Amino acid sequence: MEKPDNKFEMTVDLNVLEHLGINLYSNIAAVLTEAVANAWDADASSVQIRVDPNNEWIEIEDDGIGMSVEDLNCKYLRVGYRRRDEDAEHGCKTAKGRPVMGRKGLGKLSLFSIADVIEVQSAKDGGKHGFRMTVSDIKKAVQDKQKYHPKPLADDALTVTQGTKLVLREIKRQRLGKGVTALRKRLARRFSIIGQANGFEIKIDGQPISATDRGDLPKAQFLWTFEGYDPEPSTIAHVVERESLPARFEAWDTAWRVSGWLGTARKPKDLDDDEAGNLNGIVVFARGRLFHENVLDRLNDGRLYTKYLTGQIEADFLDADDQPDIATSDRQRVQEDDERYIQLIAFLGSQLNKLEKRWNEWRRKHEVEKAKETSPALAEWLESLREGHRKNAETLIAKLSALPVDDEDDRKTLYKHGILAFERMKLRGSTDEFVAGVESADKLLAVLADRDALEDSLYRDIVRSRLEAIRAFQKIVDADEQEKVLQKYLFDHLWLLDPSWDRATGTEVMETRLLNSGIVVDDLTEKEKLGRVDIKYRTTAGKHIVVELKKVGRKMKLLELQEQGQTYVDKLKKILLAQNEPTPNIEVVFVIGKPIEEEASNPDRLKSSMAAISPGSRIVHYDTLIRGAQEAYSAYIEQGKALDKLEKIVDRI
Repeated sequence: MEKPDNKFEMTVDLNVLEHLGINLYSNIAAVLTEAVANAWDADASSVQIRVDPNNEWIEIEDDGIGMSVEDLNCKYLRVGYRRRDEDAEHGCKTAKGRPVMGRKGLGKLSLFSIADVIEVQSAKDGGKHGFRMTVSDIKKAVQDKQKYHPKPLADDALTVTQGTKLVLREIKRQRLGKGVTALRKRLARRFSIIGQANGFEIKIDGQPISATDRGDLPKAQFLWTFEGYDPEPSTIAHVVERESLPARFEAWDTAWRVSGWLGTARKPKDLDDDEAGNLNGIVVFARGRLFHENVLDRLNDGRLYTKYLTGQIEADFLDADDQPDIATSDRQRVQEDDERYIQLIAFLGSQLNKLEKRWNEWRRKHEVEKAKETSPALAEWLESLREGHRKNAETLIAKLSALPVDDEDDRKTLYKHGILAFERMKLRGSTDEFVAGVESADKLLAVLADRDALEDSLYRDIVRSRLEAIRAFQKIVDADEQEKVLQKYLFDHLWLLDPSWDRATGTEVMETRLLNSGIVVDDLTEKEKLGRVDIKYRTTAGKHIVVELKKVGRKMKLLELQEQGQTYVDKLKKILLAQNEPTPNIEVVFVIGKPIEEEASNPDRLKSSMAAISPGSRIVHYDTLIRGAQEAYSAYIEQGKALDKLEKIVDRI
C-alpha cells in the first residue's frame, strides 16, 4: 500500500527550479500571467485573484475543468509537460475551441518567483484533491537525490468546489510591486482576451479587469488600426484623427496577419504611468497573451514620433502550433533570428514610416490651431510668412506646444525664443535644420542661448557688421595686400567664401594648427613638408576644403596651381589617415586676382585640371567673391522693416 505522503510526486532538477522558477520572473504580474493562462487553457470563464491586505498570501481560483490526481501528477507536477504535443484531443485547442496558450510546461514553476510555499487544490468529476509545495523541501529532496513528494492537504482544508485554486504563501515582498491597482493595470496589458466577447473575465478582489484598465488607448490622440480591427466606439471617442493600415504584406502566407492598433499621445509625458509602467511602446500578443513586452525597442527607430507612440498588436503566427516555439522561457520576449519575427519587424517598420508622415501632418494641423487660439499674435506671425517658411514654422510651433512645460507663461517664452531663432535661421537659409533639431527643451535652449544674444545676432547690428566686413575686405584687395593679411582676414570671416560656412566657428585650422595638432606623419615628402596650407576647413557634412590665396596682382599659371593643389591633397590625405580617416572628401579652392589664360582659351582643360586635383576643386576671383558676398548679405538690409514688426509681435505673445 502506497504511503499517504507519497500520493503526489514531482520530479525536478535543482538547476531547473532555480533558473526557470525562483529566478525567472521579477514581478508579480508576470507570475500571475502564467496562472491566468493556465485557467484559460482549462476553459475557465472566470479567474478570481485575491490579495491579502497585509501581503501574507495571494489566491488564484478559476472555474475551469479542474484536475484529477492523475492530471496533477502527469501534467501539473511534471515539469516540461508539452500539452500541444502530447494531448492529441485538446492539445492545441480546448474543448471550448480556445487556442491553447501554454507550450513549454514551465509556467507553474514561476510561482516560486514570488512565494516560498504554494498550495494547489483542484476539483474534477466530483472529487477534490490538493497538496502543499515548499521551496525548502524541494531543494532538500534534490540535494538528497530523492524524488519530491508534495504533502497532501487535509480534506477539511480543501475549499475548492470547481476548477483549480492556488494559494501562495510566504510572499517575497520585494516582488509585490506597487499594489493592487498597479497589478490590475499590468495584468490588463498582458491579455487581449479579457471580456464578454471571449467569455473570460479576471477579477482582483472582486472587481473585474477590463480593457480600459490597460490605460494606453485613452492616451491616443491619433489612432491607426489594422484592417479588420474595429475598437468599441466608446473607447475611442476622444481620438481626433484616425486611419487604417494594411494587416499584412501581400507576399505573406494567407494565415499571417496582424490585428490591433497603434496610437500617439499628444505629449510624451502623457504616456508616463507610475502604476502600469511607461506606456511608450508596442505590446505584441499571440493567442491573446503577452508575447513581447515592447517591440518598439527592437525597431531602433530614433525619430521624434516614437516618443509619442503606444499600441497593441496581435500576431498569432508567431506562436503557430506546427512551428518551433520562439518564445523565451519567461514568454515575454522572442528569439529574434526567427523568420516570423524578422518579417513582423519589417512589416511594422514599413507601417511606421506611413504613420510618421501622417503624424507630422496631423500634429501640425491640431497643435498649431490650438496655439493660434491661445495667442492671436502667434497667428499673425504665421500668416506673415511665405508658404514654404510657414510649413516649417507650423512644425516648430507644433513641437514647442508638446514640450513638457507645465506653466503656460513658460510655454509662451518658448514661443518667443522659437520665433526669434526661426527668423534668424530663415535669414541663414537653414530653417529645416533648426526645426528638425527641436526635440526637447534642452536642445531648444542650446540652440537659442538667451534672447539678448539672439537679438544681438539677428537685428541690424548683423547687417551693419557684415556689410562693413565686406567693404573692409574690398579695401584690402584693392590695396593688393600681402597674402598673410588676406589669409588672416578670410580666416576670421569664412562666410565671405561661402555663406553656409558661417556656422562652422572653431572648426577651421590654419597651417600651424594643422601640423602642430599632435598628429605625427612620418612619410611626408620634402616637397610636401615645404607646402603651406593657408586654411583647412571641415564642413559639418565631413568635407575638407583647402583654401589657397594668391596676391591680387600676381599672375598664375594653371600647371602651377594644379601642382600645388595636388601637393596639398596628398599631404592632407596622409594627415587624415593618421586620424583614422582613410577616404576623405577634399576640395581645393584657389582665390586669385587675375584670371589665368585657360579660363578664356581652354575652359575644358581648366575643368579637367581642377578635377584631377580632387573632385569639386575650383578657382574663384576676389572680385567675384566680393560681389557674391554683397549680393548674399544685401537681403539683411531688406529685413530691417520686417524685423521691427517682428519685435512688436514677439512682445505681444
